[in-house]
Amino acid sequence: MSFRLVLTAALLLAGCASQPMTGGVVDREPDEGAEHDPLLAKANVPHSVVAEAFVTAATPDDNIDSPAAWTAPDGKVWLLATAKASEKLVIYDGDSGATLRTFGTAGQGPGQFKRANGIFVHRDLAFVVERDNHRVQVLTLPSLRSLATFGDKDLVQPYGIWLQETQPGKLDVLVTDAYMAGEDAAGEDVMPPLADLGRRVQRYTVRVDGAAVSAEHVGAFGDTGEAGAIRIPESVWGDPANDRLLVSEEDVATGTALREYDLGGKFRGRTIGLGLFKAQAEGIALWTCADGSGYWLATDQFKDRSLFHVFDRRTLQHIGAFAGKQVGNTDGVWLHQAGSARFPKGVFYAVHDDMAVGAFDWRDVAKALSLRADCTAG
Repeated sequence: MSFRLVLTAALLLAGCASQPMTGGVVDREPDEGAEHDPLLAKANVPHSVVAEAFVTAATPDDNIDSPAAWTAPDGKVWLLATAKASEKLVIYDGDSGATLRTFGTAGQGPGQFKRANGIFVHRDLAFVVERDNHRVQVLTLPSLRSLATFGDKDLVQPYGIWLQETQPGKLDVLVTDAYMAGEDAAGEDVMPPLADLGRRVQRYTVRVDGAAVSAEHVGAFGDTGEAGAIRIPESVWGDPANDRLLVSEEDVATGTALREYDLGGKFRGRTIGLGLFKAQAEGIALWTCADGSGYWLATDQFKDRSLFHVFDRRTLQHIGAFAGKQVGNTDGVWLHQAGSARFPKGVFYAVHDDMAVGAFDWRDVAKALSLRADCTAG
């Protein structure tokens, strides 16, 4: 999410040298306004420590934002990550973390990106949200050929994405939109009034017929009441089995937490984790079993080490939390529940400090928090 501030060299040296820069412009996001970075080391929040299975090579110039995983026909896992600053995708080996390749260039054409943020993989398609192209681009895997783009007529500052297949070849796609109400005298974005927050999530019907992909905008939603409005949205994830949609509310001033909606777009009257999240609610993932049970995972974005809260899938009761030994300042996450050679029970991926991705073996997470390692366990 974007604040574009033109700063003098003196200001940059004084306090903003760590912010991503392009041509002298510091590209901040509405969730980056804190004067001091919150630290888990000082938060006194009970949690378990789970060592990362790996952390990929650090590439600070990329500004890594969100990951998603895809299993190739040969069983190998690709871990794709959006790179906001370098306008591309970085592709890692999902079992080792080794960098396989990068894809994309800056621009508005097919296979080009402008501030790629959210990403979602469904079957052999990757949906990439581009904030500054105001669109979603659909790529086919493994070739990464661009099949379609959509949303440029509706999206202002898109970030997160989640989708479900409602019928064969028909997808319900939800994209969060952090549009603002202009800028103030200091050049910072102004939060819209509550009455104007009714379009925080844009909805599309996407039809897939082989290589032909088409999209139709079918509406938008967002509560406009004090309790249910989403001031700063980004991550979103749905649970069709329980008719539930969780959206991260990143606005610390009003209380960062998770808003609970139904899949039709109606606020259910509950905010999950209010007071529990001490830094900022960020990436969301869901571990599922066919009977409707499972676990929600949601990120608390501490600068030193990110905290990952775990909630019961059905009741949303808080179960516990874990942190790694290294991964911190996490934006996007992805839970790849399908087994692989290294991670037979699945793996949880989390972005590390805008420059890498860490992997947590699900067996290690399950053991640390006394969770089920697979759906056969009682």
